[in-house]
Amino acid sequence: MKKTRLQKILARAGYGSRRGCEEIISSGKVTVNGEIAKLGCVVKNDDEIKIGSKKVEFIDVQTRLFVLNKPTGVICSKKTEGNLKSIYDLIPKIDNEKNLMIVGRLDANSSGLIFFTNDGKLSEFIAHPSNLFDREYLVRARGHFDEEIKENMLRGIKIDNQLLRLSDIVDGDKTNSNRWYTVCLLTGRNREIRKIFESQGLQVSRLKRVRFGPIFLPKGLKEGDWQELKSKDLEKIYTYGK
Repeated sequence: MKKTRLQKILARAGYGSRRGCEEIISSGKVTVNGEIAKLGCVVKNDDEIKIGSKKVEFIDVQTRLFVLNKPTGVICSKKTEGNLKSIYDLIPKIDNEKNLMIVGRLDANSSGLIFFTNDGKLSEFIAHPSNLFDREYLVRARGHFDEEIKENMLRGIKIDNQLLRLSDIVDGDKTNSNRWYTVCLLTGRNREIRKIFESQGLQVSRLKRVRFGPIFLPKGLKEGDWQELKSKDLEKIYTYGK
């Protein structure tokens, strides 16, 4: 009978990333067949797993990874705010909705590529800073831009006691007072690109993520639509930068 590490089962059941599930196990809240579970233990599909008094369903599924073209006006949360929609209204109803984890959140005013997956290990791998998944965005902003500002953005700007920086920026077409930019960065802090631009007197009016690591937003994928990625895309992710 197949045996699987307990933290993997919890992650697939929607209790968080692999690391988060390890913390739940370490807290002593998880039992297997009535005994307190230890970190690193393995379980079989006929074992009874509980967190407190709640039974955990043993889910043995293949890793699935999806990409969604997020529209503006949608928040990356199950809770809605005012007239803003939840991204969970757009993702497909596969397996069980609670098992799908979002990777690479965007604020309500930003659009573009977002991952979601049923595999907590994959979610943690993509999101972990040490794996250096760069993100590429198209940005439309208004204001003066020159080489000094470009160097500031690449060198780094201290904002709210954090050093924020772009790894690359290329200026493009200009229409009236607006100009398009292609920018890259290695981190995913909240409103990071907007803060960098605003610190240099540039007002961002459009921001769209078009690439996350080796995965580009599929051509022809309309806003609000999703697409399941193939096994070769998973291989690209696990080997990216190695």
